[in-house]
Parts: sequence; structure tokens; C-alpha cells
Amino acid sequence: MTTQRRQRNRKRSKRRSIYCPIHGCYLDSVSQKYPLYTTKPEHLQQRGMGRRLALTVIAGFGTVPLTGEWLEAFWCDHCQETQWYHVRKTEANRYELVTAPVDLWQQASGVILPSGNPTVGEFTRRQARQTRFNGIKDFSRIG
Repeated sequence: MTTQRRQRNRKRSKRRSIYCPIHGCYLDSVSQKYPLYTTKPEHLQQRGMGRRLALTVIAGFGTVPLTGEWLEAFWCDHCQETQWYHVRKTEANRYELVTAPVDLWQQASGVILPSGNPTVGEFTRRQARQTRFNGIKDFSRIG
């Protein structure tokens, strides 16, 4: 009976082995994963793709997801703070962490831009910021 239980426990998935790059302690995830994508061939070249192939892929697809890379927030028990990291999965159950640079947030999907949606017009943005409703007075400049 006990040998069967031990075999079952071995089959269970193990926790991700993500450790603090500064202190070496285990990090607890406190956010969802924000997957990364790219629209520039230079980013693909930095990840080992050839120049011509990178240009062809970007020209064909426009946007390419970067597999095995994402942004995620972790809680470090040693320094008692939350930090955002750029996580790269290098091999099975091995991860490389780098503090997330500001420009990398432009490549994350599912992130709300602080400047707002660029496809929204100025009128709509102004109406969304209003705290009170003026009704027909808002449209006095039209017509």
C-alpha cells in the first residue's frame, strides 16, 4: 500500500523552480503570465534567428509570439517585496530571470497601455474621463 502511494506522489507535477536572482530563495508568483510578442525582425535575430528568415517571418505574419518568454510578478520572501521579471524558459523546469525593462512592456499582450488605446478618438477619450453627465450640452459644437 505505501509503495503505491509513493509512486503516485512521484507522478505529481513539481513546483516551478524559480529562484530570486539576488538572494537565491524560492519566489512565489503573485500575478498572471503576460506573454510576449514581437513585430520587429531585430528581436527575432537576438533570439537566434537568421536575418533573412526573421524579415520573411515578420513580413508574412506581422506579429510573432515569443514562445517560452513572458512577464510575471514574483514575491521575494527575503526582501519582502514584489518585483516584475522577464522570465525565459531555458529547458524543462529551468528558468532565467531578468528584471523587466520598461520597453519590454510594449511587447506584452493583455497589458493596458498607460497612454490609452491609440485607436480611440479624442472625443471618446474625453467623454470617458468625464465624471458627470451633461446630456445634449456635450454635442453643442457638432452641427
